[in-house]
Amino acid sequence: MRDHRRIGRELEMFDTDPLIGAGLPFWLPAGATVRHALEEYIRSVERAAGYRHVYSPVLGKRELYELSGHWSHYRDDMYPPMDVGGEQFVLRPSICPHHAVMFRSRARSYRELPLRMAELGGMYRAELSGVLGGLTRVRAIQLNDAHVFCALDQVHDEVAAALDLIRDAYHAMGIAPARYRLSLPGEGGKYVDAPEAWRRSVDMLTEVLRASGLPYDAEPGEAAFYGPKIDVQVADEGGREATLSTVQIDFHQPERFGLRYVGADGRRHRPVMIHRSIIGSVERAVAQLLERHEGALPAWLAPVQVVVLPVSDAEWDAAAAFADRCAALGLRAEIAPPEHGALGARIRAARLVPYQCVIGSREADAGLVSVRLRDGRRLDPMPAGELAARFADLTGAHRPELWPAD
Repeated sequence: MRDHRRIGRELEMFDTDPLIGAGLPFWLPAGATVRHALEEYIRSVERAAGYRHVYSPVLGKRELYELSGHWSHYRDDMYPPMDVGGEQFVLRPSICPHHAVMFRSRARSYRELPLRMAELGGMYRAELSGVLGGLTRVRAIQLNDAHVFCALDQVHDEVAAALDLIRDAYHAMGIAPARYRLSLPGEGGKYVDAPEAWRRSVDMLTEVLRASGLPYDAEPGEAAFYGPKIDVQVADEGGREATLSTVQIDFHQPERFGLRYVGADGRRHRPVMIHRSIIGSVERAVAQLLERHEGALPAWLAPVQVVVLPVSDAEWDAAAAFADRCAALGLRAEIAPPEHGALGARIRAARLVPYQCVIGSREADAGLVSVRLRDGRRLDPMPAGELAARFADLTGAHRPELWPAD
């Protein structure tokens, strides 16, 4: 019943088509609205936390990924190179090499650290058709990615701060982690051969987890090829887990790319690179939201936040004025006119809309609006201007609650 593929298609949020290809969903207007709201929230949170946003190309030369280590450790999940003018280009499987190149684009000082670089960017994985499914396993991924370049003594605070951002975002989205996983290297040649760097990274992540008081499970074989990570796991109704958010420590790529900064002592030092994603891929985050809330998304994320229901045609002008007032405050408001059916039928049709506003003759004459909340609560009629302002405050706060409890 909570399959996001069913919910998403019923709500006309996304779909797929064989002509475009498996694992390549397209976003319809309702889904694009949710995606935009989620992306805007993440950008605002990151800006407030001192991140600077960048854009980088979704293509890179094969040599870029040879240098980063992706070509030797991750090639099976990458699309084959494209020959262009005697050079080979690859659809990127990861954003981090691009950010490493950006860091080294000019000389850096210790005064710039920690340098927090964020991007909502596309990346591509050559997933086999048998593992594709809805929004959870796709071939084109929009990732909420960021990389923090910092000194060794700044790592603890930056990792802890990233975990705080993840906690706050989960609360805003009304979801909860199933568990925290400390992902460690396993056997075989899948991982970079740098035992001391692995030991230091694992010790740092373990220290942050313990200091944060977060219970966690350590699991070998789940690390990235270049370093260990904290994975925030979510689960669907069937108990199947997926990684949504992650924080990783990387000594490998700063060394491979020759990253340096000038310290207070005037000497050159190598930064540590922290990979961090608050909500992971937008696709997987929306899938989790749809299943967790059964389509009844938190008000700040809902495709339509306010539906205005005039009881009859006589209240149309009052309804249109209230909808315009809401829209002027940045709310997503629509009118469900009388020709769409009886009032009860229109309310049922709008059952997933957070705020259902009824305007009858008495409300229209007095400049009031009656409110039904999606959860079944009814509020006393309120002045139209005051109510619209309350809606704007509630959705702007990015909280999961529809209305303060009595």
